[in-house]
Amino acid sequence: MFVKVCGLSTPESVLAAVTAGADAVGFVLTPSPREVTPDRARELLAHVPDGVAAVGVFRHEPAADAAALARRAGLAWVQLHGERTPADVRAVHDAGLKLIRAVTMADGPDAFAGWGEELLLIDAAVPGSGEAWDYSSVRARGLEGRNWLLAGGLAPENVVNAAAQARAWGVDVSSGVESARGVKDLDKVRAFVAAAKTA
Repeated sequence: MFVKVCGLSTPESVLAAVTAGADAVGFVLTPSPREVTPDRARELLAHVPDGVAAVGVFRHEPAADAAALARRAGLAWVQLHGERTPADVRAVHDAGLKLIRAVTMADGPDAFAGWGEELLLIDAAVPGSGEAWDYSSVRARGLEGRNWLLAGGLAPENVVNAAAQARAWGVDVSSGVESARGVKDLDKVRAFVAAAKTA
């Protein structure tokens, strides 16, 4: 099970995730309680070992602008939320970066088609709510054989069951491992990664 821990903002949270075995860490470079500057992301990147994907997360920024900020931060991956097109995928790849394209269960079927991104991230119909949802509904989207991440409402206590219901290739967590909005609970981070790795 591929595991990404997102919204990290301190060296301690990065180290908790990577030492627990996370495959990817996310730094939010768009307005959010978890936002960090590109310079701060570059500092945190020093704690990310080789082999762990470091991802810059963006919401509505143009893809080329997101890629430029990610490169400034020293990141090799971009995660794009919001309404996107195949041209956004090309813009990220043209910048020499890899892409996680985020969609929600409220999006139409075309959004779930493969546009050439390295990973697809599938969130609840209302992303950011932090609430669990019908994870089994993802199976109707025809994702068999593709690499994709399940997100939305995941926590240490439900990740194994949620991943099984969705038949997920990987999982992504942020609010489910926090003690307060934007504040990571290091024990929850470790517990989440450990649980997900058993799925």
